[in-house]
Amino acid sequence: MKPLKTLVISMVGIAAILAGYVLHNHIVKVKAARMEHAVAPAVYFPAGAIWTKDISHAPLDPQSSTIIAWLADAGGWGYGKMNVDFGLRVLQANANTPFVPFRKGPGYYTEDSDMVSTFPLPTGGGIEAEQGYQCNTEQGDCHLIVVDRGHGKLYEAYQANYADGVLSANDLAVWDLNRIYPPSGRGDQCTSTDSAGFPIAPLLFNADELAAGSINHAIRFILPNPRIRAHVFVHPATHAGNPLGPVTAPPMGAHFRLKASFDLTKLTPAAQVVARAMQKYGMFLSDGGNMALTAQNDRDTTAKYTDMDFGSHDLQALKVTDFEVLELGTPIRRDKDCVRNP
Repeated sequence: MKPLKTLVISMVGIAAILAGYVLHNHIVKVKAARMEHAVAPAVYFPAGAIWTKDISHAPLDPQSSTIIAWLADAGGWGYGKMNVDFGLRVLQANANTPFVPFRKGPGYYTEDSDMVSTFPLPTGGGIEAEQGYQCNTEQGDCHLIVVDRGHGKLYEAYQANYADGVLSANDLAVWDLNRIYPPSGRGDQCTSTDSAGFPIAPLLFNADELAAGSINHAIRFILPNPRIRAHVFVHPATHAGNPLGPVTAPPMGAHFRLKASFDLTKLTPAAQVVARAMQKYGMFLSDGGNMALTAQNDRDTTAKYTDMDFGSHDLQALKVTDFEVLELGTPIRRDKDCVRNP
C-alpha cells in the first residue's frame, strides 16, 4: 500500500504544480492584455516644453565626469540607493469639482506664490501621504496637487491644510497648461512647491505610464542638501533653497541622463520603462531630500493599471556612476529676490 500512497501523493503534487503554472500563465496573459490597451496619460504642457524634449544625444557638460565622481564619493543618492517614494498624489478636477475658499498660511511665500480666492478640492482626495485633506504642516511637506484640465490649470500647494471649510497653504504655484514657459519659468529667484521652482506633476511617473510601456517626459529627482552645490542654480531651475555642497556638486536644476550603455536587463520590465525615460528625457534635480525619485501614488491613477509589479527598491541597480550630466549653462547666483515673469 505504501507505494500506491506515494504514487497518489506524487500525482497530487504534480497536479498542484500544473495548476499553479496554469494560474501563473493566466495572470501573465491578463496583465499582457491590459498593457495592450493601456494609454499613457495626457501631457501637461504643449509640445516643445522642456520636460518633453528628447535629450538622448544632447552634449555633456565639460565637468560631467568631475561632478559624477564627486557625487559618488559623497555617497551618491540619498541613503546611498535610488529609492522611490509613492507619497505624492495628483488629483483630477472635473466640471463637478467644488472650489473652496483659499487663504494664506502663516508662513506664506508672498512674492513667489500665486494668489487665488478659491481652490479646486476633488471629493475623496487627499494631501501628500494623507488619507484626507488634513495635514500637520509642522511635520510634513503636505503637497496638494490638483490638475484642472477644463480650465487649463495645474494647482500645486505646499504645506496645505483644509480646516473649517477653508484651504490654506504656505506656497501656491498655479501653472498655465497652455503655455510653454521660458527658461526662467515663473521667474528667476522664484521658488515653487519644489525648491528648484519646477512644477511637480509633469515630472512624476505613474502606473498608467508603466502599463503603457512609455514615459514621455523627464523625471524629478532629489539629493541630500550637502550634495547640491550651494548658492547657485541653473535653468530651467529658477531657485535654490539651502544646499550646502561645494563647487564640484551638481547645482539645483542639473539635468542628468542615464548612459545609453546601461544594461537594462538588470531591471524588471516596469523599471526598464523608467530607465528608458531617463535615457531619452533625463532627470532634473528638483529639491533636497533622501528619497531619490517620486512616483505618483497609484490610488489616483486614471486607469486600472495598479498591479504593474513596480516597487520602491526596483531601481536600486542604478548607481550615480551610471549617469552623466548634460550641459549646465551659466550658473545663476541665488539672491532670493523673486521677479515674476509676466
